[in-house]
Amino acid sequence: MSVQESAPEIGEIIEASSTADINAKDLEMLGLLEKKVRWLSSWTIHNANHLRPKRDGIKVGGHQASCASMTTLMTALYFNVLRPQDRVAVKPHASPVFHAINYLFGRQTKEKLEAFRSFGGAQSYPSRTKDGDQVDFSTGSVGLGAAVTNFAALTQDYLRYKDMLPKDETPGRMVALVGDAELDEGNIYEALLDTWKHDIRNVWWVIDYNRQSLDGMIDAHLFRVIGRFFRAVGWNVITIKYGRKLHDAFAKPGGKSLKKWLNDVPNDIYSALTFQGGAAWRKQITSDMEGDNALASLLGDYDDDQLHDLMTNLGGHCMEAVLSAFDAVPNDKPTVFIAYTVKGYGTPLQGHKDNHAGLMNVPQMDAFKLQNKIADGQEWDVAAGLDISADALRDYIAKAPFNDDAPRNKSAKHITIPEMPYARAETSSTQEVFGKILNELAKMKNSDLSDRIVTTSPDVTVSTNLGGFVNQRGLFGREELADEFKERKVPSAQKWIRSPSGQHVELGIAENNLFLNLAALGLSHSLFGQRLFPIGTLYDPFIARGLDALNYACYQDARFMVVATPSGITLAPEGGAHQSISTPMIGMGQPGLTSFEPSFGDELAAIMGWSFEHMQDPDGGSIYLRLSTKPLSQPERDLSESEKTEIISGGYWLRQPGKDCKMAIAYCGAMAPEAIAAWEKLSEDHPGLGLLAVTSTDRLYNEWQDLERARLEGKADGKMAHVENLLKPLASDARLVTVIDGHPAALAWLGGVRGHAVAPLGVNAFGQCGDSIALYDHYQIGTDAILRAAKRWD
Repeated sequence: MSVQESAPEIGEIIEASSTADINAKDLEMLGLLEKKVRWLSSWTIHNANHLRPKRDGIKVGGHQASCASMTTLMTALYFNVLRPQDRVAVKPHASPVFHAINYLFGRQTKEKLEAFRSFGGAQSYPSRTKDGDQVDFSTGSVGLGAAVTNFAALTQDYLRYKDMLPKDETPGRMVALVGDAELDEGNIYEALLDTWKHDIRNVWWVIDYNRQSLDGMIDAHLFRVIGRFFRAVGWNVITIKYGRKLHDAFAKPGGKSLKKWLNDVPNDIYSALTFQGGAAWRKQITSDMEGDNALASLLGDYDDDQLHDLMTNLGGHCMEAVLSAFDAVPNDKPTVFIAYTVKGYGTPLQGHKDNHAGLMNVPQMDAFKLQNKIADGQEWDVAAGLDISADALRDYIAKAPFNDDAPRNKSAKHITIPEMPYARAETSSTQEVFGKILNELAKMKNSDLSDRIVTTSPDVTVSTNLGGFVNQRGLFGREELADEFKERKVPSAQKWIRSPSGQHVELGIAENNLFLNLAALGLSHSLFGQRLFPIGTLYDPFIARGLDALNYACYQDARFMVVATPSGITLAPEGGAHQSISTPMIGMGQPGLTSFEPSFGDELAAIMGWSFEHMQDPDGGSIYLRLSTKPLSQPERDLSESEKTEIISGGYWLRQPGKDCKMAIAYCGAMAPEAIAAWEKLSEDHPGLGLLAVTSTDRLYNEWQDLERARLEGKADGKMAHVENLLKPLASDARLVTVIDGHPAALAWLGGVRGHAVAPLGVNAFGQCGDSIALYDHYQIGTDAILRAAKRWD
């Protein structure tokens, strides 16, 4: 492997030496638990693939080898090191290990393990929403689960500096259990850089450095790069390289040669020898180190089984070395542990290059069962195969610091939401109104809502109209930092003072970090028992750059508001790369995220007020506002409660259709002026022409589809969806013209609700530079295009 490379730089690496004063009884009990955890995780996967009936013939899968490399590390953490306030993101492929540990804790059932990877069973990867409150962070998208712990630590710091957490409670450690191949994900390094700027604390990353991935071996020099990068961003770096047995062997005559051989052997040779066993180890080492009599004598002290046991005694599989490493952390600075492990350790799959998705076959499992002294019918028994009673084992487990009775998920009080402070202007854009509402909220004193809003943005704070809020509430930082422009009396619209009381988290240009930050802030009520209202802003087209992290945040049921602005080709002079097309359909299709695209300021105010409530609702979720910089003439009106309800439900008639109306125009967001102008020109020839304002394609579509599914099951009870009621006044042969500054499919589905013909207008090609008039004409979404679409039926 090259189990090591050249000597580390001074101060870069703290090597765990297996010399900590560790209680012998703990080592004995943890060794038994490690054996049991390895068995249960392997058996859970085997049961799912070989013993459970397959109704569809599709492979169930699982990762027995990836589980086996983590068992020592996870056993040490969960049964000895972790405290109740610590939070853990488990390596996705170690999910069965996590479920096995919770089974031993009494937090997971046998039935769930038997149903692993089946409907209603333990999940393939840990899931907050499907596995229950035992899961702190969902994982599955590699790299994201690791990085979110950094932002969870930032969230904890944010709450602590605002005295929202108990002062007498030691801060929790945000722990990520990371596969070494996850370090290929670029989002990890984005997160390390951004959180380094915020001087985060109390983060541990434990890297399962087994040097094997799905397609091959990890580069032998990765360890070196990992250590240097983490050290460069201020982390403690602790290697767990060799176990007690190897350390003892290194101290004997010939031991230095053995260590040199281990340090130099390539990863692929080490892995092959691990699979082949003791005789192969002996042959390879003596051939490579021919003439070294002291080393030959040292090897002669071990039979083949003992030699194999020695050569696979890497630090990540030595309980003493692992506990020593966790005990060696010198401070609360972020710490990364590089734990050398063997993929498939202790199983027939260990070391084989095909073991990532490999499964023990039935004869191999029978041998593994015999090795673990498990009798038929005792596969799920807590103490089967161990030289200890079940009661004694349960007594020890009950004393684990992490195993308290309190639910992992906390709760926060409901925050009363006031009326949004909206003052109508004659002309305004939705982006401008958003900024003004936040600015007015920031001015409110003794407001629970205002005090719990936290904003964040990937270096577009000013251009997305967050500047007023930040001027009022300041930037968050661990240390006070004055605004030098203000101090030097240099005129500037931005008066940004950094302090622990600030409420804006400044990020660099990395959308993945924005959504991971929103994910962590949006879980504050569950992780830390304090409600925050995170609001993140970015340019609408760049949602796509952080889409994986946005999906990850929603999958965890994090609660936040993402404000994406400017949007569409309406951002005309900026050109194609800054003009969004498919984002309305992202809003419609993303579970856990409710999207809106209002046209007018009063609509936005109503939506924002509802959104803050929705973010607190047990059945609620996150919010996506697609806004525009296009100034629109604002309607002179005072919305009634029923009108606000319709706006929030997804749409309302700006111009009511007449009886048996034969035609209607439906528009979204920035296209309101063009739709209104077309309506005015058409209404003379089409009396009763309707003009439908769609404020949320998402709410209209998904409520309709939910009811359609309920109808298939006979459970709709005659209920009608809001969009069905909206379109009810139209004649059965009425025609719809829909227009949106986005992909036309976002509104084209309206024709399917009641069988109306549709002429969908929208943008389905890359944008380009120009003014909005030229672009609307080119992409056929302007007033003339609406008129042509309407008249083609005449």
